[in-house]
Amino acid sequence: MLKKSVCLASILSVLTLSSLGAPESAKSQSVEAAGRAADLSNRYRIVSNITYLTANNWEARLDVIVPREGAAPNPTLIYIHGGGWVGGARESSWLQLLPYLEAGWSVVNVSYRLARISLAPAAVEDCRCALRWVMRNAKQYNFDTTKLVVTGHSAGGHLSLTTGMLPSSAGLDRECPGGETLKVAAIVNWFGITDVVDLLDGANMKEYAVTWLGGMSNREEVARRVSPLSYVRAGLPPIITIHGDADPVVPYSHAVRLQEALNKAGVPNQLVTIPGGQHGGFSHDQTVRAFSAIRDFLSKHNLTGPTLEKKP
Repeated sequence: MLKKSVCLASILSVLTLSSLGAPESAKSQSVEAAGRAADLSNRYRIVSNITYLTANNWEARLDVIVPREGAAPNPTLIYIHGGGWVGGARESSWLQLLPYLEAGWSVVNVSYRLARISLAPAAVEDCRCALRWVMRNAKQYNFDTTKLVVTGHSAGGHLSLTTGMLPSSAGLDRECPGGETLKVAAIVNWFGITDVVDLLDGANMKEYAVTWLGGMSNREEVARRVSPLSYVRAGLPPIITIHGDADPVVPYSHAVRLQEALNKAGVPNQLVTIPGGQHGGFSHDQTVRAFSAIRDFLSKHNLTGPTLEKKP
């Protein structure tokens, strides 16, 4: 197991790069961002490249970002990157974590097997194993296992849903057997796929989904097995979804159908629709609106972090 502590400032410094050559009106915001980055780097440490699972001779790794001070269990975000199950990397996801870091949360940033390494359902299995790792290592890193929130964008949104929704009876925890009941307190789904079968044929066919299922003869059976809509039932954790209604990559109908199913099952949920929104790339105002909704949703369900206050 390889562990390496790194300086958070080196990662957060990207916040200030856009200020070079920027107009004066933007530079003041850049200075403020640089101050926030420096403050966070002093308050957090990173333990990186932790191997949480070895499968198919491939090491699945994650990074842990935790406050330097405080011994009490801390609300913890599990972030799963996107990329259509065929691309993407956790190393490109740091900026998505900042709102939670600024609120005082701990964060776990997860990698998983992409299609070139293993086809479906490997990615789903890996993320469930990452959740088990978080629960088993909660004491060491002061994770509050009653306040685990899982989130991700696109395929990461899908994997967040399956991570938080799957029952043990689905049989997708076998790569990392254990007696713990895998459970999260809430799911924040950014335009994630909810019906994988829908993307294999017809008007909504997407190449990334076809690639993830490959040429397996029972691909529709596997696709249903890894579809969040297959697991909607009473008792699920609260789920908030953010989705643009003009998304060309993951149909907006996936968000609508999920909301309808959750409402029918009596699961607390919210759909934040971004009018004219594409597949991410939302405007500043749209992003602020989305995170405001997320903050209010988590607060409603008693999932707030110990907002970091600046020391003198």
